[in-house]
Amino acid sequence: MAQDGVTRASCGETERRAPNAGRAIVAFDFDGTLTIRDSFTAFLRWRAGPIRHALGMARLAPAALRYLIDRDRGRIKAAAVREFLAGLTRDELRRAAESFAAEQSAAMFRPDALQTWRDWRDRGASMVIVTASPSDVVRPFAERLQAEALIGTELAFDAQDRLTGGFVTPNCRGPEKVARLEARFGAGVRLAAAYGDTGGDREMLAIAETAGFQVFTARP
Repeated sequence: MAQDGVTRASCGETERRAPNAGRAIVAFDFDGTLTIRDSFTAFLRWRAGPIRHALGMARLAPAALRYLIDRDRGRIKAAAVREFLAGLTRDELRRAAESFAAEQSAAMFRPDALQTWRDWRDRGASMVIVTASPSDVVRPFAERLQAEALIGTELAFDAQDRLTGGFVTPNCRGPEKVARLEARFGAGVRLAAAYGDTGGDREMLAIAETAGFQVFTARP
């Protein structure tokens, strides 16, 4: 059982279930909105340790140079998965993500963002995290927040349930955030509120009655 009574299955599976009719839907970006930094890069650094991380980043230099040309965030994210996580089993990744969240949550969440999240949740809204980070890494954080749905970039696993270094969904950013929300809640979905902090959130903010862009600034 996860913290606050949220099961692991509830957060992972709600994206595929029909929403509760008539409930307001509130969507939060994760990295930089609910948190003070990117959770995926922090997770890779935490798991690898300083020396292994530095060596891995050096090997990622060609991918970083390519990113300066093509600006393909999905490609460089996949390169990072291959460098630091490829071959890890699903269970090993789950345990690592849970340990990371347990150690880092208090130092990562923005207090003002958490208060707004709780205010909406207490009003009965359906609370959704929509993130470009891998859902497998963000899920333990989402469980702590009692999120009803987690929509993120989905990592690919092979027949032996090991990470391949690829994705089974497009990078969940920009228009993809709206596409995934529509897949979860239905075509033409409108949000009661949405919060984000980068250009990759603008399409999601555009379908919200209340759009909060870079409104959270507090630090733990």
